Amino acid sequence: MSLFDLTGKVAVITGSTKGIGKSIAEQLAAHGAQVVISSRKADACEAVAAEINEATADGAGSAVSIPCHIGDKAQIEQLITQTKEHLGKVDILVCNAAVNPFYGSMADIPDSAFDKILDSNIKSNHWLCQMVLPEMVERKDGVIIIISSVGGLNGSAVLGTYGISKAADMQMARNIAAEYGPDNIRANAIAPGLIRTDFARALWEDPETLKNATANASLRRIGEPEEIAGLAVYLSSKAGSFTTGQTIVVDGGR
Repeated sequence: MSLFDLTGKVAVITGSTKGIGKSIAEQLAAHGAQVVISSRKADACEAVAAEINEATADGAGSAVSIPCHIGDKAQIEQLITQTKEHLGKVDILVCNAAVNPFYGSMADIPDSAFDKILDSNIKSNHWLCQMVLPEMVERKDGVIIIISSVGGLNGSAVLGTYGISKAADMQMARNIAAEYGPDNIRANAIAPGLIRTDFARALWEDPETLKNATANASLRRIGEPEEIAGLAVYLSSKAGSFTTGQTIVVDGGR
């Protein structure tokens, strides 16, 4: 258990009130971390934090709620500031929140949607990393995990800009790993395949669409959020302390 023990660690997880982000928060807390639940809606953050605190009442990790809209730099600054005020530090940053407001040809995407995807999926992660890296350098320890997507590895006729943003997230992790590795900071990206989340509901809710989407996967099924969370625990813990600069694909063998 010591390889995966996160006791005493503080983790900030964006977009953590549902789906992959929520599952990551639950599992980091279950392994001893103090986690910050963050998304746009305060009531949703408070509800998830309460769930985690009830589940970890036996003395494992704990959760606090700090709402934040990732598209607003001032709110991101407040997220990190309040985390330090409440919990003293940030050991683990999980950049999970992302958007995709457009489905279709890149020839048709309006500038507003293009900008929103790049701002939310790349720029906000860049801001978050900028804000936590100085203290990690000072401490000579830190973990950054960026939730990317297999969409960043494959071309798409209908999700082109989203894929571009997710490819950029992979490169962001590599750059951070290269620049901050001498300070014992590890940065990695996780590239999930099709996971049963609200974000991907259109691809799994219809049985025929789900069958087609999983036909080329070795496991012939959709993934579950906790199957991404397990990798986040590994990357955050001593078990993953020699893993950095990687994009790890979790897609059932597709």
